[in-house]
Amino acid sequence: MKTYGGRYLVSEELRELGCRAVGEDVRVHSTCVMVGLENISFGRHVRVDAFCSLIAGDGHIVLGNRVHIASYALLSGGGGIELADFSGLSHGVKLYTRSDDYSGKTLTNPTVPAEYLGVTEGPIRLGRHVIVGAETVVLPGCEIGDGSSVGAMSLVRSSLPGWGVYFGIPARRLQERSRDLLEGEARLLAAERGEKT
Repeated sequence: MKTYGGRYLVSEELRELGCRAVGEDVRVHSTCVMVGLENISFGRHVRVDAFCSLIAGDGHIVLGNRVHIASYALLSGGGGIELADFSGLSHGVKLYTRSDDYSGKTLTNPTVPAEYLGVTEGPIRLGRHVIVGAETVVLPGCEIGDGSSVGAMSLVRSSLPGWGVYFGIPARRLQERSRDLLEGEARLLAAERGEKT
């Protein structure tokens, strides 16, 4: 794969850099910023595109198998982030596991001592086959259930049950999502095992 102004780091290079775990066929673009490599785990067949930020200095980020993260995404993993198998983030998605209190009742920003802040913190988990559309923001403590999709430029501020199509600010369920993709998963996994489908 040709790139302009960079290249993809591969599994062996990521292991040498000190990532917590790295499966086979992992590619992370060289322009990606990764903080806390010892807290970042990659499954198999993972791709992280250009200009992403994976921040896990005092938390963790766990990416399952066949996960894709598109350009300009931010995973702020201080409270812990998990993306399960076959999940993906489109361009510019932001996952925040910590957030200041915007009400004005407390001070804000990381230059202020903790006792003066009102930070909300909670892990984010995306289930299997979750896809999150471009420029969507997911706030602390949210879980997006298996098979759900979230449309572009949405705000996820509470957990979303599985197998729904969601969109909006805040994200609301529009309809059921098809489970046909599970047949594709079964065929792919069978092919990987060398079975005829």
